[in-house]
Amino acid sequence: MNARVVVTGTDTGIGKTVFAAALAGALDAFYWKPVQAGLDEETDRETVMRLSGLSEQRMLREAYRLKTPASPHLAAKIDGVTIDPHMLALPDVDRSLVIEGAGGLMVPLAENLTYIDVMAHWAAPVALCARTTLGTINHSLLSIEALRARNVPLLGVAFIGDENAESERIICKIGQARYLGRLPLLASLTGEALRTAFAQHFNADDFLKGSGL
Repeated sequence: MNARVVVTGTDTGIGKTVFAAALAGALDAFYWKPVQAGLDEETDRETVMRLSGLSEQRMLREAYRLKTPASPHLAAKIDGVTIDPHMLALPDVDRSLVIEGAGGLMVPLAENLTYIDVMAHWAAPVALCARTTLGTINHSLLSIEALRARNVPLLGVAFIGDENAESERIICKIGQARYLGRLPLLASLTGEALRTAFAQHFNADDFLKGSGL
């Protein structure tokens, strides 16, 4: 069974690229980052290829590769590029596809276009990555509210960080969202360690079941 899963976060710097790498590897999937902002360091596509164990052929090329590490709308403006939503149609592939967003749901791609607008058009189930640190309850519940307001299907919440059982519980309870699991912080971030941690803390079949709404 093939699936299309959008990986997004409640904020930037949460670890969703690492999670996306683990998920893509577990599903033996294709990976796609539609908009990459910042090219000086390792790109998210390169990180996922390094950690997932998947071949370069499974790493689909970005629709937009922007030089400046900034919000996509600003990076595009600096590069003299206008992000066209028609260029962000989901690729047609013959196996599962993991799509990674940028930052949070309301990150602007253009003056009148946010990532959640594109996700609503895709109508693909979303795995919401959330921190376990202070502030995660508010950010997570607001993100869940935003997804539901746009009728974007929610697979559930994937937590990243040290265990915070009460925060994880209350987010899923109030948000009426499926608990997908928690990816712990790894002392050594290697492909092997990531694959082991994902297998221990997540069930890959949960990402093939469709919306958890």
